[in-house]
Amino acid sequence: MNINEFTHFNEDGNAVMVDVSEKEQTQRVAIAKGRIQVNDNVLQHIQQKTVKKGDVLGVARIAGIMAAKRTSEWIPMCHLLMLTKCQIDFKIFSQTNEIEVTCLVKTVGKTGVEMEALTGVQVALLTIYDMCKAIDKKMVLKNSYLVSKTGGNSGDIYNESPIDG
Repeated sequence: MNINEFTHFNEDGNAVMVDVSEKEQTQRVAIAKGRIQVNDNVLQHIQQKTVKKGDVLGVARIAGIMAAKRTSEWIPMCHLLMLTKCQIDFKIFSQTNEIEVTCLVKTVGKTGVEMEALTGVQVALLTIYDMCKAIDKKMVLKNSYLVSKTGGNSGDIYNESPIDG
């Protein structure tokens, strides 16, 4: 693949922000997922809401939403977007001591919200780690990926993953 195939580089190979001024506004939706594996003790404390720092999943939800809204401040070539929806959900897998974070992000705009969804997942996972690290520092963040995205010139993308289910 040569440098001209990447949209974030100009003909001289310099990193640039893509000019989206001529693109049409469309409904954009992205969903991302990721997991954190914890030990039995951490999972029990999270489920019983007895972690000393507070309601872990409640705080992680807020952190993920805040992060999605501020993605352009952290990822250099991301456009500042007006999000119309950001939702963080959790699913607990007791058999593997994993917590799955799902982030759904929507906007009407000229560029997609994939990075916002992925950022929301990562920050929610990091928040779970931060709030529980006094109990266990061996937690593992894993399997973060873009599940789907709709809208825009590149069309719809659906990514099957072995961690679903």
